[in-house]
Amino acid sequence: MKIAFLADPLSTFKTYKDSTYAMMVEAGKRGHAVYAFEQKDMAVEQGVVTARVARITLTGDSQDWYRAADPVETNLGEFDAIIQRKDPPFDMEYVYGTYLLELAEKQGAMVFNKPSAIRDHNEKLAIAQFSQFTSPTLVTADEARLRAFQKQHGDIILKPLDGMGGAGIFRVGADGMNLGSIIETLTQHGRQTIMAQRYIPDIVKGDKRILVIAGKPVPYSLARIPQNGEVRGNLAAGGIGVAQPLTERDFEIANTLGPILAARGLLLVGLDVIGDFLTEVNVTSPTCFQEITQQAGFPVAATFIDAVEAAVALGR
Repeated sequence: MKIAFLADPLSTFKTYKDSTYAMMVEAGKRGHAVYAFEQKDMAVEQGVVTARVARITLTGDSQDWYRAADPVETNLGEFDAIIQRKDPPFDMEYVYGTYLLELAEKQGAMVFNKPSAIRDHNEKLAIAQFSQFTSPTLVTADEARLRAFQKQHGDIILKPLDGMGGAGIFRVGADGMNLGSIIETLTQHGRQTIMAQRYIPDIVKGDKRILVIAGKPVPYSLARIPQNGEVRGNLAAGGIGVAQPLTERDFEIANTLGPILAARGLLLVGLDVIGDFLTEVNVTSPTCFQEITQQAGFPVAATFIDAVEAAVALGR
């Protein structure tokens, strides 16, 4: 197959932990032709979506890890699969990219995850569709509602709907210290909708990333454990990742959401679970492939490429 990866610049990859790199390596091992391009490389003219795409050769060296041929303007419909791995922020440029990829689908491209499904699933808000698995949650820009929520639940977390890597997450205790200032900052004085959730004490045991591939959960999560008094377990915020078997509750959540999300065109999903509660549904570029494989021995990248091959064979 010809597999093209829409990703951030290859020169920025940290190969010891990058999940997209692991996908590329697995695809290359199987003899698939690997290509790469960035969002800025795409264009549409007279309804035809093209991109300046480079053929990638993997060297096996973890530092000097690839050779890229000169980019060639290519109709995206010529690829057997396009893997959307552009990292957030999920801004309007990201949205425009999904529109172009959606046009490419009409030209015959198969894109994973499906562009319209990525747009339809805000990684914070998507949990509202599965409220049976969430802690008490409020989404609003209204200060009075947020204050009432904090008064009711005492210890809460507030966060933006477009954040990543733990950015912009605040904890407010029962005393309400700095609540007004945090609300003003996050909502931009009532102009920006945010999320508030009751604090989950099990965060000290880790924010678990559960990968779901083609509707089925990987049997190990990566628990990202906060360090140095942090409330954020994100690896980008200094958390330590520990692979561990899924709990019964983890399986319940993943097995309920997995088939629903897969049917919507989300081949790869990263569910974030703290204790027994679902906190996020990651659909843009879920990570933790390498950490789970290195620590638990489960072949995550191979499982993902299996799913891509199967989807392409079925034509969906």
